[in-house]
Amino acid sequence: MVIPRRAKGLRLGFALTVLLGGCGLWSTSADGAPGDFDYWILALSWSPQYCKSEPANEQCGEPHGFVVHGLWPQHERGYPEYCGGRERVPEELVDRMLTTIPSVALIQRQWRKHGSCSGLEMKEYFLQVERARRSVVVPEAYDEPEERFETTPDAVEDAFIALNPRLVRAGVALQCRGRWLSEVRICLDREFQPRSCGADVDDRCPDEIHVRPIHNRVPRRPS
Repeated sequence: MVIPRRAKGLRLGFALTVLLGGCGLWSTSADGAPGDFDYWILALSWSPQYCKSEPANEQCGEPHGFVVHGLWPQHERGYPEYCGGRERVPEELVDRMLTTIPSVALIQRQWRKHGSCSGLEMKEYFLQVERARRSVVVPEAYDEPEERFETTPDAVEDAFIALNPRLVRAGVALQCRGRWLSEVRICLDREFQPRSCGADVDDRCPDEIHVRPIHNRVPRRPS
């Protein structure tokens, strides 16, 4: 039986992740000047999974589902990083971004590592982070799950594609920690339109994945 490219990537990626563990061999990077890149990745982190391993992090004090991990300039293979100096994101801009990236430290890091390679001014880069996030509709199943549930990589991708018809399967890549969903990555062209991901971006999850519930949910007020 011929296995489609992304199915191969899913199985091979998961197997190598298990084999290589924390060796960091997935983190291929490439040097580049600010603004020299081919497309974007919008990385949406599943906060309940992150908070399972980092419960003391500031974003874990409130209930969140998908939050923005980052908006990353990418080459067709590899990515640029740390293209600028150590300029800090000012407090007023941090405050604005906390509804999208609910961690001061992460906001600062995203600018230094990724935003500095965008070729954009800092404020404009973060405006584009907001723009990219608004461009993606998250499936209802991930709004406020009260219990863990099981699904498959294809089902997750199909749910996103159903609500975002211009997305294609090759433009969505899932990340897992073991069997637990940790991140959904959406590939966008430089005009923030969906496109296929580069050759080194693929699913890294097993055939069956688990999704953690959102804990500490704020109770809904009676209607």
